Order: sequence, then structure tokens, then C-alpha cells
Amino acid sequence: MNIADRISVLYHYGMARRKRRWSGREELERWQEARVREHVRRVRRESAFYRELWGDRPSAEWREFPIIDKSVMMEKFDRLNTVGIRKEEAFALALQAERTRDFTPMIDGVTIGLSSGTSGNRGLFLVGRRERRTWAGTVLAKVLPGPLSDGHRIAFFLRADSNLYGTVGGGSLQFAFYDLMDPLALQLARLGKQQPTLLVAPPSMLRLLAEKQKEGKLAIRPERVVSVAETLDPLDRGVVEEVFGQPLHQVYQCTEGFLGATCRHGTLHLNEDVVCVQKDYVDRERRKFVPIITDFSRTTQPIVRYRLNDLLTELEGICPCGSPFMALEAIEGRCDDLYYLPALDGSGWVPVFPDYLARAVMAASPDIEEYQLVLHAPDRLNVRLRVSEALRAEACRRVAETIGELCGTMGCRTPSMEFTDYTFVPGSRKLRRVERRFRFDPDTGLVF
Repeated sequence: MNIADRISVLYHYGMARRKRRWSGREELERWQEARVREHVRRVRRESAFYRELWGDRPSAEWREFPIIDKSVMMEKFDRLNTVGIRKEEAFALALQAERTRDFTPMIDGVTIGLSSGTSGNRGLFLVGRRERRTWAGTVLAKVLPGPLSDGHRIAFFLRADSNLYGTVGGGSLQFAFYDLMDPLALQLARLGKQQPTLLVAPPSMLRLLAEKQKEGKLAIRPERVVSVAETLDPLDRGVVEEVFGQPLHQVYQCTEGFLGATCRHGTLHLNEDVVCVQKDYVDRERRKFVPIITDFSRTTQPIVRYRLNDLLTELEGICPCGSPFMALEAIEGRCDDLYYLPALDGSGWVPVFPDYLARAVMAASPDIEEYQLVLHAPDRLNVRLRVSEALRAEACRRVAETIGELCGTMGCRTPSMEFTDYTFVPGSRKLRRVERRFRFDPDTGLVF
């Protein structure tokens, strides 16, 4: 990293650390509005896709502009990005990086990334040089366990590396990427040698590392542990926090940007200093919504009125940290994993949220070490449990009972349950504790 890049990263780090820039929510929203309008005017000039999509509608009406999603972004990729990169070219480079595990090549200084594609639809992301510096400064400000000047050793686990992640290294910061595809023995040896002060990994890997630490096969003392990339389940949180003796923090990061991070109280706040979030409520009474985001920090691949596939739950009340940024109670997972079960009275379908199912399993037995629920059809549920053989029969009985009680309370039919062993190993696939394996159209009730 050259001097100009370092200065830029430090500038954005300082800006993100200024948590009291706004006196309250109203002032923050006025500031956001001005930034988004300015951003929309620039995007209209530089992106042919958005220019045609918005037509002559004034920038002040941006909140009513058409909504796009990943499928639209990928279909219109060539005309949506502002640097003239073609989808075919970007995919070719990203796939080559996946095969060779060399993630350093760029196109004209632009980082090319490929999402994991858990929904079966892999997405591309482009990040320019200025955006990499902005991202690095913001991440460091919100994730490091202490001031930047203290110096830190960062261990970062993910399925694929990127030039984006390496931007955080340099100077007093030591950054090491750990490929989830590497053998566990190699990862444990590297961790023992590095002794990271900041450990960042998907919760399934953090859980595995915690178990190795408990077994005496790993001995590290990170000052902060951060969960990324997968939905954080309370069962995993409990084990990781117990072993490492500290609260587990979270980062909400996806192809579409750096969307959130936990404060010192452990509350997950959306990063509304770089992204504006509109809420499409799935259940307003239960505070559950799908975010529609506008990232006013990105221009290479503009994200304007983009509907994510994530299901979020707002925090009830105000976080004691005093931040005006929107606070979340939980990231529940993907909308595609929301269960739809037939109503008992035959009137249609009943949505059952992933967190309800997770709570039912955890309430069933304290002896369950890990679990996964996979709904293959509205009447067929596969329950995968990790539990000692001596306690397995009772645990299975109790899980069937608590899920049945939940379905009765929700007014839906209980699916038949098949119990199998839990076998997930961290690696190329993301862990989804609650998963739906069929497509469902809630408007028509069609299952396919």
C-alpha cells in the first residue's frame, strides 16, 4: 500500500470512529438524504442501466425508484457498472481465481469477487481502488478491538480471498488470510504461530476452532472474536463465547457491501454512514423485514434500491451505546429459508420464521451439540443432530415434540420428521442451520 492509499484508509478510519457526528436520528437522516441525492445524480450520469431505468424522474424521488435484485444486476451487469467491465470477462477471471486459489489479479485496477451462491445464483462484485480504501478504513474502525495505533494481528477465515481484504493490512497491522479449503491441521499450526489479536471467521469455523481449543489442540488468546458470512446461531454463540471467554461480535457483510457491525454492547447496527436502508416488512408486528439498500459509497458497481434476500429482525427499544444507526435483534437468514407449512384449517399457508425453529430445537434438550433442519417438502423435514448416542433417542423425541408444539401454536401442520446424524464440515459451503430445499410462491401457493 502506497502513502496515498494509507492516508486515505486513515481518513476513512477516523471518519467512521466519529460516532457522535449526528445529534440524533433526524439529523442522520437529513445527512443521508443529501448524500444519496448527490450519489443518484452521479450514478445517473455514469451508469447507462440506471439512467434508462430511472428515466426523467427527479433525484428527489429516489425512494420510489424501481427496485432491483441480484438477478437484475447480473442480467444488466455490463450496462450497470461504470467502468466498462463485461460480465463474461469478470466471471472468467473470478472462476480462474477459484480454481488456482490466487485471488490477486484485477481488471484495470478493479477487484473482482464472486459470491458463494448459496441460493444457486452466484453474483459478481466490483470494487475500485477508492472504494477499497473506504471499505478498509470503515472496517478497521468498527471491528478492531482497540485503536489502530496499538497494532493488531488479524486472522481472517473465508472461502475465497480478495484484494479487498488485503487492503486492511500494512504498517502496524498484520493481516493473514486463512482459506477454508485448507486442511485443518495447517490452519491450527498457522494460528498457533500467528497468535491473532483479532479472529474473524464464519460461525461454523469458529465453533470448530473453539472445540480444538477446548481439546488442547489450539492455544490462542484473541482480544476479539468476530462472526462473518453465515447466520450466527445462539448454540454456536454460546460455545464460542464460553471457550474464548468473551462476547462474540458480528459483521454483516455480503456481495452488496459492508452492511453492519456490532457495537461495544454486542448490538448489531447497520452501517448507515455508508448505506441507506429501507424496510420491506414481512411481519411488522414481529419487526421482521427485508432490507432494500442504497450504498452511497460505491460507484464502480452502483447499489441503488437493491432488495436483499435477507430476513432481519429490528431491535425492540434503543441500544445503550447511543448510536443513531438502526439496531438489529438478529439476522435470521435468507428469505428462501422461511418455512411455509399448510394451515391446519386448510385456509392456505403459514410462514414459520427460522428463529422460531432454532429456539424449538434448543429448548428441546441441552444435550444437543449441533443441529440442522432441512425442509425438503412442506410435509417432509430432515432433522440432523449431533448428540451422544446414549441421549440420542430422548433428544429426538423432545425435538419432535417441541417442533410439533410450535406448529400447533402457529396453526400449521407438523411435517413428518426423519432424524439423521449431523455431518457438516466447514469448507466450500456455508452452513444454514434452518434451510428450505424447495421453491415456494407465497402469492400463488405453488410449490416447485
